Amino acid sequence: MINAVGNRMTREIARQQKLADQIERTQIQISSGKRLQRMSDDPVSARRIATIGTAQSSLTAWNSNINTATALVSQADAALKSVSNLMTRARELTVAAANDTTSPADRATIAAELGTIADEIDSLAATRDSNGEPVFASSTARVMRFDGDISFAPVPAAADVFVIAGNSLSTGIRDAATAVAAGNKPAMGAALTALNTAIGHVADRHAALGLSAGRLERIGDGLAARGITLKDERSSVEDTDLSVAIAELNAQDLTLGAAQAAFAKINRQTLFDILN
Repeated sequence: MINAVGNRMTREIARQQKLADQIERTQIQISSGKRLQRMSDDPVSARRIATIGTAQSSLTAWNSNINTATALVSQADAALKSVSNLMTRARELTVAAANDTTSPADRATIAAELGTIADEIDSLAATRDSNGEPVFASSTARVMRFDGDISFAPVPAAADVFVIAGNSLSTGIRDAATAVAAGNKPAMGAALTALNTAIGHVADRHAALGLSAGRLERIGDGLAARGITLKDERSSVEDTDLSVAIAELNAQDLTLGAAQAAFAKINRQTLFDILN
């Protein structure tokens, strides 16, 4: 009889301890805002959360690449605008130099300005980003990944922009300066033809850069939308539903309180009460 009573008491103590543990877990869920505290709470949901977390980490990396690429495109855009303006100015100067009314002294001044323009274009070709890396890669264009299956070079290589048929833009302008300084009309005419071709080439590369900027913006919008979807899904799986959790906590607290009260009342009985 005594052993039976002891066993019942042990089982009741274990049951109350289990209730106390459940209350503690529910309190932690409410205070932390997270329904799952360890994988064993819900292995299936925990696995899904891990999968979502991996996807979110990838999104973070791709968004970082988007930001970096957007900054590069912005720098390249500014550089190409300057190049376009300089090339247009070089053409204007060459046209003026080819005029019969232009004096040798004026041609010398024009040639000097053309040389300065060539130097400026060389400087723009060597533009560097905030990390000290060339905006226009010296060899092949820098390819970046922006999604699981999307990767491309947002900015062309220097050779794709600043070189035409093996000659750099600055070399063409220096050739124009040499022709102007010498008063060589045929050479100035050839230089003008080369300058017109170069201006069209730069305009094409500038337009391609604009397409890259638009593509990056669209990819960034897509990543942002996907990030919101993943965040919402993770929240639905991982976060605590406060209204449900509070109701559970109240029920658990009432159950434990009733169990403790009953246990205390039973244990106020004497051995003779139990035997009788």
